[in-house]
Amino acid sequence: MKCISFLQTYRGSVRPFVNFDAVHDADILHRAMKGLGTDEDVILMLLAARSNNQRQQIKAAYKTAYGKDLVSALKSELGGLFESLIVALMTLPVVYDATLLHKAIKGVGTDDDVLIEILASRSGPRLRDIIHVAEFGSNLEKDICGDTSGYYQRLLVILLQASREEGVDEANIAKDAKDLYAAGKGKFGTDEEKFINILGNRSAEHLRKVFDAYKKLCGSDIEDSVEGETTGNLENLLLAVVKCSRSVPSFFAESLYRSMRRAGTDDDTLMRVLVSRSEEDMLDIAACFKDKYGASLYSTIQEDTTGAYRKCLLYLCRSRD
Repeated sequence: MKCISFLQTYRGSVRPFVNFDAVHDADILHRAMKGLGTDEDVILMLLAARSNNQRQQIKAAYKTAYGKDLVSALKSELGGLFESLIVALMTLPVVYDATLLHKAIKGVGTDDDVLIEILASRSGPRLRDIIHVAEFGSNLEKDICGDTSGYYQRLLVILLQASREEGVDEANIAKDAKDLYAAGKGKFGTDEEKFINILGNRSAEHLRKVFDAYKKLCGSDIEDSVEGETTGNLENLLLAVVKCSRSVPSFFAESLYRSMRRAGTDDDTLMRVLVSRSEEDMLDIAACFKDKYGASLYSTIQEDTTGAYRKCLLYLCRSRD
């Protein structure tokens, strides 16, 4: 399977557990944490084999049966990266994204990698849901504008509107390709406004056709123009938008490769991608990883991580190919 394919079948590595019983699962988790010591294997095998919706039902059943919050109980028994991974799995996906964005722009500095990843890769409906998460009582657009600037800020805000055009406008494919060329390689200096308006507002399907037309027009990929004409966070965001328009699984395969094949392991990225894509397209990401890098995602995770944390990540990855 080539990583550029777009399959309509379910491509998540985690599916709803068939013979699901929330009360039974809550009891198993209670016994795994009861008394001296904690059976981490039971916790990770059970929670990694349930969908997020099922985990929420287990959480409710646990509170009814034992009068306390399951996430708080898990936190008191676990530690380190494994604790962070389990807590992430127990969080509603839209709340997880909103939490990541909140952390990225609050406190000292800005985690631009998180901003870029989420705003470039999430669907319009998901972004609209993220905006309305009430937990933080703040305006996400206002917070982003307070932490960023320039054309980078403007493209982030455009993406946050989640109002991309739908479908393909055949009449404007050639025009968009020519406009992108004229905004970059075809002139002295760069018309960043044109780049962000086209890449930020057109549908992914339309952009893929524009990228093909662009290559026929000037003999090079749009990525070459972005890299040659822009720098810093704007360059990184534009490239992320281009890559996600081409293939979201390929974009995440590259993120996972970078997280494990540099000096040390970027556990934040590794965990974030495995959790957020486990019910979306993890099987496609694993296939892309193998196609792009000639290595198994499963074995790469196995080599780069340890302990219960590693076991849980491997359960989320599933694919051994």
